[in-house]
Amino acid sequence: MIKSAILISSASRNAGGLFESVRRLVQNLHEQDIGVEVFSIRDEHTAADITAWQPLKTYLFDVRGPKAFAYAPGMLSELKGNHYQIIHSHGIWMYPSVVNLLNNAAKTTPYLISPHGMLDPWAVRNSAWKKKLAGALFENRHLSKASCIRSLCTSETEAVREYGLRNPICQIPNGIDLVEAECTEPSPWQGSVDKGKKIILYLGRIHPKKGLVNLLQAWAATRDEGKEWHLVIAGWDQGGHEEELQQLSRNLSIDERTLFVGPQFGEAKAAAYHHADGFILPSFSEGLPMVILEAWANRLPVLMTTFCNLPEGYKEGAALRIGTDVEDIAQGLRDLFTMSAKERENMGDQGLTLVKKQFTWPVIASEMKSVYQWMLGGGAPPSSIRMPG
Repeated sequence: MIKSAILISSASRNAGGLFESVRRLVQNLHEQDIGVEVFSIRDEHTAADITAWQPLKTYLFDVRGPKAFAYAPGMLSELKGNHYQIIHSHGIWMYPSVVNLLNNAAKTTPYLISPHGMLDPWAVRNSAWKKKLAGALFENRHLSKASCIRSLCTSETEAVREYGLRNPICQIPNGIDLVEAECTEPSPWQGSVDKGKKIILYLGRIHPKKGLVNLLQAWAATRDEGKEWHLVIAGWDQGGHEEELQQLSRNLSIDERTLFVGPQFGEAKAAAYHHADGFILPSFSEGLPMVILEAWANRLPVLMTTFCNLPEGYKEGAALRIGTDVEDIAQGLRDLFTMSAKERENMGDQGLTLVKKQFTWPVIASEMKSVYQWMLGGGAPPSSIRMPG
């Protein structure tokens, strides 16, 4: 059995989409006889969320100093004190990268890095000076020494190469769990929206890169065409951006048809998908967004930008293509408004079919297992591997 260590800056909901995507990947690797142990920090939500990682063993460490860096004394010595054949580090620019780099200097344990979109051009430009400093101090060496880098899609593979990295890349997307149980929970907007109104849902981190300012302006521009629709923005705030959006909603006089319902997890999150009539992600930058896969698993028609890196959705008729500017988003909304219920249903069915074919977790974990085996000398490169040209 291969024994692997997973490094992640947060094992709670604070990790955003990584809480779902990393957790379900490693749980499925465990089910395929890969030994997995998780190293992470302790934050304000860890106590509530850590049981979701069962049956995996987890090591948690307290942070000293700025939370944004996640300096956690004790993580390195604990990692060195155990024997692992593979280390898989999720995310970059933070202290777990330092831990992985220093451990490798002591043990030369092969490791894999999943940047999760953090090397995409938009992401690299955001807080650029901090990333240049982190790159010079540790991250560039950490990346260059990796036995393999995992990308989620073709555009992320290209971004890794544009950053100057020549490592082998395994291109393996995120996965999804299929919806099995019927949802009986009320919607998060129950009592705030009249019965019979339709809901277009945004769910995710409330951050400028998600394009929500332009979405609200597009929502205002289409107020006459979309009278039967309400926009629901669900998610966790970052840096006070939600308050800015709420003020913009009031300024645009769309607050009666725009609801901010806060973070949604577990059954509340499932209810949000279940009761929605469409889903939108007008993002400027993504790795491979779990929320799109979740929307498709719930048979929702999707509006998304090309930066969501799921071109299969357009090809299979599961999504409408939108741009990031106001008029492009507005046109996508108009297209959704004019679709019949049957057309929306058909688009949702195509999304579910696509997920079943390409994005279930057992399929994804099997591909990752083959990469682990290859890294340890297991023959020819798997089909997911992209060698430098």
